[in-house]
Amino acid sequence: MKAARHLTLRQFRYFIAVAESGSVAAASRMLAIAQSAVTKSMQELEDTLGTRLFERTSKGIVLTPQGHRFLASARRVIGAVADATRLQADDATETLTGVLAVGVTSLVAGYYLSELLRRFRRNCPAVEVYVTEESPRFLEHLLINGELDCAIMVSNVLGEPQALVTETLTRSPNRVWLASNHPLAEHDELTLAECAQHDQIVLEADRIDDLMRAVWARHQLKTRTILRTSSLEAVRSLVGAGLGLAVLPDFLYRPWTLDAEHVDVRRLRDEVPTVDVGLVWRRGSGLTPVAAEFIDVAREPAAGRGRRGPG
Repeated sequence: MKAARHLTLRQFRYFIAVAESGSVAAASRMLAIAQSAVTKSMQELEDTLGTRLFERTSKGIVLTPQGHRFLASARRVIGAVADATRLQADDATETLTGVLAVGVTSLVAGYYLSELLRRFRRNCPAVEVYVTEESPRFLEHLLINGELDCAIMVSNVLGEPQALVTETLTRSPNRVWLASNHPLAEHDELTLAECAQHDQIVLEADRIDDLMRAVWARHQLKTRTILRTSSLEAVRSLVGAGLGLAVLPDFLYRPWTLDAEHVDVRRLRDEVPTVDVGLVWRRGSGLTPVAAEFIDVAREPAAGRGRRGPG
Protein backbone atom coordinates (compact mmCIF):
# COMPACT_ATOMS: atom_id res chain seq x y z
CA MET A 1 0.00 0.00 0.00
CA LYS A 2 1.27 3.44 -0.88
CA ALA A 3 1.76 6.24 1.60
CA ALA A 4 -1.48 7.23 3.32
CA ARG A 5 -0.59 10.91 3.06
CA HIS A 6 -1.90 10.90 -0.51
CA LEU A 7 -5.45 10.12 0.64
CA THR A 8 -7.94 12.96 1.03
CA LEU A 9 -11.24 13.30 2.89
CA ARG A 10 -12.90 14.00 -0.42
CA GLN A 11 -11.76 10.60 -1.71
CA PHE A 12 -13.19 8.95 1.41
CA ARG A 13 -16.55 10.69 0.89
CA TYR A 14 -16.66 9.90 -2.83
CA PHE A 15 -15.76 6.28 -2.15
CA ILE A 16 -18.52 5.87 0.47
CA ALA A 17 -21.06 7.40 -1.94
CA VAL A 18 -20.06 5.05 -4.78
CA ALA A 19 -19.94 1.98 -2.51
CA GLU A 20 -23.38 2.61 -1.04
CA SER A 21 -25.14 3.70 -4.23
CA GLY A 22 -23.71 0.91 -6.37
CA SER A 23 -22.79 3.12 -9.33
CA VAL A 24 -20.72 6.15 -10.25
CA ALA A 25 -23.75 7.81 -11.87
CA ALA A 26 -25.84 7.53 -8.71
CA ALA A 27 -22.94 8.74 -6.57
CA SER A 28 -22.39 11.77 -8.79
CA ARG A 29 -26.06 12.72 -8.46
CA MET A 30 -25.87 12.29 -4.70
CA LEU A 31 -22.72 14.41 -4.48
CA ALA A 32 -23.89 16.91 -7.12
CA ILE A 33 -20.63 16.66 -9.08
CA ALA A 34 -19.64 15.37 -12.52
CA GLN A 35 -19.31 11.63 -13.08
CA SER A 36 -15.84 12.16 -14.51
CA ALA A 37 -14.68 13.70 -11.22
CA VAL A 38 -15.95 10.70 -9.25
CA THR A 39 -14.38 8.22 -11.70
CA LYS A 40 -11.03 10.02 -11.59
CA SER A 41 -11.08 10.15 -7.80
CA MET A 42 -11.79 6.42 -7.52
CA GLN A 43 -9.03 5.56 -9.99
CA GLU A 44 -6.57 7.67 -8.03
CA LEU A 45 -7.71 6.06 -4.78
CA GLU A 46 -7.14 2.55 -6.11
CA ASP A 47 -3.74 3.57 -7.50
CA THR A 48 -2.72 5.06 -4.16
CA LEU A 49 -3.83 1.99 -2.19
CA GLY A 50 -2.40 -0.38 -4.77
CA THR A 51 -5.48 -2.59 -4.78
CA ARG A 52 -8.83 -2.95 -6.54
CA LEU A 53 -11.74 -1.71 -4.50
CA PHE A 54 -14.49 -2.39 -7.05
CA GLU A 55 -15.52 -5.08 -9.50
CA ARG A 56 -17.10 -3.34 -12.47
CA THR A 57 -20.02 -5.05 -14.25
CA SER A 58 -22.49 -4.06 -16.96
CA LYS A 59 -25.09 -3.35 -14.27
CA GLY A 60 -22.88 -1.30 -11.98
CA ILE A 61 -20.14 -1.99 -9.49
CA VAL A 62 -19.70 -4.17 -6.42
CA LEU A 63 -17.07 -4.01 -3.73
CA THR A 64 -14.17 -6.45 -3.67
CA PRO A 65 -13.23 -7.96 -0.28
CA GLN A 66 -10.54 -5.26 -0.07
CA GLY A 67 -13.22 -2.69 -0.89
CA HIS A 68 -15.44 -3.92 1.95
CA ARG A 69 -12.55 -3.60 4.39
CA PHE A 70 -11.71 -0.12 3.15
CA LEU A 71 -15.38 0.93 3.42
CA ALA A 72 -15.33 0.12 7.14
CA SER A 73 -12.16 2.20 7.53
CA ALA A 74 -13.56 5.08 5.47
CA ARG A 75 -16.67 5.25 7.64
CA ARG A 76 -14.51 5.39 10.76
CA VAL A 77 -12.45 8.22 9.29
CA ILE A 78 -15.49 10.31 8.34
CA GLY A 79 -17.05 9.59 11.72
CA ALA A 80 -13.86 10.73 13.49
CA VAL A 81 -13.82 13.97 11.50
CA ALA A 82 -17.45 14.58 12.42
CA ASP A 83 -16.60 13.91 16.06
CA ALA A 84 -13.72 16.37 16.00
CA THR A 85 -15.89 19.05 14.42
CA ARG A 86 -18.63 18.51 16.95
CA LEU A 87 -16.28 18.55 19.93
CA GLN A 88 -14.79 21.84 18.78
CA ALA A 89 -18.24 23.33 18.30
CA ASP A 90 -19.44 22.05 21.68
CA ASP A 91 -16.56 23.51 23.70
CA ALA A 92 -18.62 26.58 24.55
CA THR A 93 -21.90 24.75 25.31
CA GLU A 94 -23.12 23.37 28.59
CA THR A 95 -22.70 19.62 29.02
CA LEU A 96 -25.95 17.77 28.48
CA THR A 97 -27.35 15.71 31.33
CA GLY A 98 -30.35 13.45 31.59
CA VAL A 99 -31.49 10.02 30.47
CA LEU A 100 -31.68 8.53 26.98
CA ALA A 101 -33.79 5.43 26.29
CA VAL A 102 -32.91 3.79 22.98
CA GLY A 103 -34.50 0.74 21.37
CA VAL A 104 -32.77 -1.63 18.99
CA THR A 105 -33.43 -4.98 17.36
CA SER A 106 -30.98 -7.84 17.83
CA LEU A 107 -30.07 -7.95 14.15
CA VAL A 108 -29.32 -4.23 13.84
CA ALA A 109 -27.56 -4.06 17.22
CA GLY A 110 -24.62 -6.11 16.00
CA TYR A 111 -23.91 -3.82 13.06
CA TYR A 112 -24.82 -0.25 14.04
CA LEU A 113 -25.12 0.19 17.78
CA SER A 114 -21.58 0.01 19.19
CA GLU A 115 -19.98 2.75 17.08
CA LEU A 116 -22.95 5.08 17.51
CA LEU A 117 -23.04 4.67 21.29
CA ARG A 118 -19.28 5.15 21.49
CA ARG A 119 -19.52 8.49 19.72
CA PHE A 120 -22.54 9.62 21.74
CA ARG A 121 -20.89 8.74 25.06
CA ARG A 122 -17.79 10.65 24.05
CA ASN A 123 -19.87 13.72 23.20
CA CYS A 124 -22.27 13.45 26.16
CA PRO A 125 -20.53 11.64 29.02
CA ALA A 126 -23.00 12.91 31.63
CA VAL A 127 -26.05 11.35 29.94
CA GLU A 128 -27.30 8.01 31.28
CA VAL A 129 -28.03 5.69 28.36
CA TYR A 130 -30.39 2.70 28.58
CA VAL A 131 -30.74 0.33 25.63
CA THR A 132 -33.70 -2.00 25.14
CA GLU A 133 -33.40 -4.87 22.66
CA GLU A 134 -36.76 -6.12 21.41
CA SER A 135 -38.65 -7.24 18.32
CA PRO A 136 -39.69 -4.55 15.80
CA ARG A 137 -43.35 -4.87 16.80
CA PHE A 138 -42.65 -4.35 20.51
CA LEU A 139 -40.22 -1.49 19.85
CA GLU A 140 -42.97 0.32 17.96
CA HIS A 141 -45.29 -0.25 20.94
CA LEU A 142 -42.71 1.22 23.32
CA LEU A 143 -42.10 4.22 21.05
CA ILE A 144 -45.80 5.00 20.66
CA ASN A 145 -46.30 4.69 24.43
CA GLY A 146 -43.45 7.13 25.05
CA GLU A 147 -41.30 4.55 26.84
CA LEU A 148 -38.43 5.01 24.38
CA ASP A 149 -36.96 8.23 23.01
CA CYS A 150 -36.03 6.64 19.69
CA ALA A 151 -35.01 3.35 18.12
CA ILE A 152 -32.54 2.12 15.53
CA MET A 153 -34.17 -0.50 13.35
CA VAL A 154 -35.21 -1.50 9.83
CA SER A 155 -37.33 1.54 9.04
CA ASN A 156 -39.05 0.86 5.71
CA VAL A 157 -41.29 -2.01 6.86
CA LEU A 158 -42.88 -0.54 9.97
CA GLY A 159 -46.19 -1.85 11.24
CA GLU A 160 -47.43 1.60 12.40
CA PRO A 161 -45.78 4.06 9.98
CA GLN A 162 -48.48 6.72 10.47
CA ALA A 163 -47.62 7.04 14.16
CA LEU A 164 -43.86 7.26 13.73
CA VAL A 165 -41.20 9.47 12.17
CA THR A 166 -38.37 7.75 10.32
CA GLU A 167 -35.03 8.97 9.08
CA THR A 168 -32.94 6.62 6.99
CA LEU A 169 -29.27 6.26 7.89
CA THR A 170 -28.27 3.58 5.38
CA ARG A 171 -29.91 1.77 2.48
CA SER A 172 -28.70 -1.74 1.86
CA PRO A 173 -29.43 -3.53 -1.43
CA ASN A 174 -30.54 -7.15 -1.32
CA ARG A 175 -28.27 -9.77 -2.89
CA VAL A 176 -28.44 -13.52 -3.34
CA TRP A 177 -26.31 -15.54 -0.92
CA LEU A 178 -25.28 -18.93 -2.24
CA ALA A 179 -22.57 -21.54 -1.85
CA SER A 180 -19.44 -21.12 -3.95
CA ASN A 181 -20.23 -24.42 -5.69
CA HIS A 182 -23.96 -23.74 -6.14
CA PRO A 183 -25.24 -24.26 -9.73
CA LEU A 184 -26.19 -20.57 -9.94
CA ALA A 185 -22.77 -19.38 -8.80
CA GLU A 186 -21.50 -19.39 -12.38
CA HIS A 187 -23.71 -16.35 -13.13
CA ASP A 188 -22.72 -12.77 -12.31
CA GLU A 189 -26.37 -11.76 -11.91
CA LEU A 190 -29.50 -13.69 -11.08
CA THR A 191 -33.21 -13.18 -11.61
CA LEU A 192 -35.84 -13.84 -8.98
CA ALA A 193 -37.29 -16.51 -11.26
CA GLU A 194 -33.95 -18.35 -11.29
CA CYS A 195 -33.71 -18.13 -7.49
CA ALA A 196 -37.26 -19.42 -7.05
CA GLN A 197 -36.27 -22.70 -8.70
CA HIS A 198 -33.94 -23.52 -5.80
CA ASP A 199 -34.48 -24.17 -2.11
CA GLN A 200 -34.60 -21.08 0.09
CA ILE A 201 -33.36 -20.41 3.60
CA VAL A 202 -35.31 -17.53 5.14
CA LEU A 203 -34.06 -15.23 7.87
CA GLU A 204 -37.02 -14.29 10.06
CA ALA A 205 -35.64 -11.15 11.64
CA ASP A 206 -36.52 -7.45 11.59
CA ARG A 207 -39.34 -8.09 9.06
CA ILE A 208 -36.81 -8.77 6.29
CA ASP A 209 -38.81 -11.90 5.49
CA ASP A 210 -41.98 -9.78 5.16
CA LEU A 211 -40.28 -7.56 2.61
CA MET A 212 -39.16 -10.54 0.52
CA ARG A 213 -42.53 -12.27 0.84
CA ALA A 214 -44.10 -9.23 -0.81
CA VAL A 215 -41.44 -9.30 -3.55
CA TRP A 216 -42.09 -12.95 -4.40
CA ALA A 217 -45.84 -12.30 -4.47
CA ARG A 218 -45.49 -9.24 -6.70
CA HIS A 219 -43.50 -11.31 -9.21
CA GLN A 220 -46.00 -14.18 -8.86
CA LEU A 221 -43.28 -16.62 -7.84
CA LYS A 222 -43.59 -19.50 -5.39
CA THR A 223 -40.52 -20.58 -3.46
CA ARG A 224 -39.54 -23.76 -1.64
CA THR A 225 -38.39 -22.88 1.87
CA ILE A 226 -36.50 -25.57 3.78
CA LEU A 227 -35.91 -23.50 6.91
CA ARG A 228 -37.15 -20.31 8.54
CA THR A 229 -34.83 -19.17 11.31
CA SER A 230 -34.03 -16.12 13.41
CA SER A 231 -30.36 -17.16 13.48
CA LEU A 232 -28.11 -15.45 10.96
CA GLU A 233 -25.39 -17.99 11.78
CA ALA A 234 -27.77 -20.80 10.80
CA VAL A 235 -28.44 -19.10 7.48
CA ARG A 236 -24.73 -18.70 6.81
CA SER A 237 -23.87 -22.29 7.66
CA LEU A 238 -26.72 -23.81 5.63
CA VAL A 239 -26.06 -21.60 2.62
CA GLY A 240 -22.35 -22.37 2.83
CA ALA A 241 -23.13 -26.09 2.93
CA GLY A 242 -25.08 -25.77 -0.33
CA LEU A 243 -28.44 -26.62 1.22
CA GLY A 244 -30.18 -23.55 -0.16
CA LEU A 245 -29.82 -19.89 -1.05
CA ALA A 246 -30.97 -16.74 0.70
CA VAL A 247 -31.84 -13.20 -0.36
CA LEU A 248 -30.49 -10.81 2.27
CA PRO A 249 -29.31 -7.21 2.64
CA ASP A 250 -25.65 -6.43 2.04
CA PHE A 251 -24.99 -5.05 5.50
CA LEU A 252 -25.23 -8.57 6.92
CA TYR A 253 -22.51 -10.01 4.64
CA ARG A 254 -18.92 -10.04 5.86
CA PRO A 255 -16.67 -11.10 2.94
CA TRP A 256 -13.42 -10.64 4.90
CA THR A 257 -14.45 -13.36 7.36
CA LEU A 258 -14.54 -17.13 6.88
CA ASP A 259 -17.93 -16.67 5.21
CA ALA A 260 -16.15 -15.67 2.02
CA GLU A 261 -14.59 -19.15 1.71
CA HIS A 262 -18.02 -20.78 1.52
CA VAL A 263 -20.64 -18.13 0.72
CA ASP A 264 -20.75 -15.96 -2.39
CA VAL A 265 -23.12 -13.11 -3.21
CA ARG A 266 -24.68 -12.22 -6.56
CA ARG A 267 -26.55 -9.14 -7.71
CA LEU A 268 -30.25 -9.38 -8.54
CA ARG A 269 -31.33 -8.31 -11.99
CA ASP A 270 -34.87 -7.57 -10.83
CA GLU A 271 -35.76 -4.46 -8.85
CA VAL A 272 -35.99 -5.35 -5.17
CA PRO A 273 -36.57 -2.80 -2.38
CA THR A 274 -33.59 -1.92 -0.23
CA VAL A 275 -33.48 -2.69 3.47
CA ASP A 276 -33.30 0.69 5.19
CA VAL A 277 -31.81 1.02 8.65
CA GLY A 278 -32.77 4.25 10.33
CA LEU A 279 -33.88 6.24 13.32
CA VAL A 280 -37.49 5.95 14.44
CA TRP A 281 -39.34 8.08 17.00
CA ARG A 282 -42.94 8.93 17.88
CA ARG A 283 -44.61 11.47 15.63
CA GLY A 284 -45.56 14.71 17.37
CA SER A 285 -43.89 13.79 20.66
CA GLY A 286 -41.31 16.55 20.73
CA LEU A 287 -37.74 15.36 21.24
CA THR A 288 -35.89 16.01 24.47
CA PRO A 289 -32.54 17.83 24.11
CA VAL A 290 -30.76 14.56 24.86
CA ALA A 291 -32.73 12.63 22.21
CA ALA A 292 -32.21 15.42 19.66
CA GLU A 293 -28.46 15.29 20.33
CA PHE A 294 -28.41 11.51 19.89
CA ILE A 295 -30.20 11.82 16.56
CA ASP A 296 -27.75 14.50 15.42
CA VAL A 297 -24.80 12.26 16.32
CA ALA A 298 -26.39 9.36 14.42
CA ARG A 299 -26.90 11.55 11.36
CA GLU A 300 -23.29 12.70 11.03
CA PRO A 301 -21.67 9.64 9.39
CA ALA A 302 -24.67 9.42 7.05
CA ALA A 303 -24.03 12.91 5.64
CA GLY A 304 -23.66 12.72 1.89
CA ARG A 305 -25.11 9.19 1.63
CA GLY A 306 -28.48 10.11 0.26
CA ARG A 307 -30.12 10.25 3.68
CA ARG A 308 -33.86 10.85 3.65
CA GLY A 309 -35.41 13.56 5.78
CA PRO A 310 -38.00 12.94 8.44
CA GLY A 311 -41.28 11.53 7.14
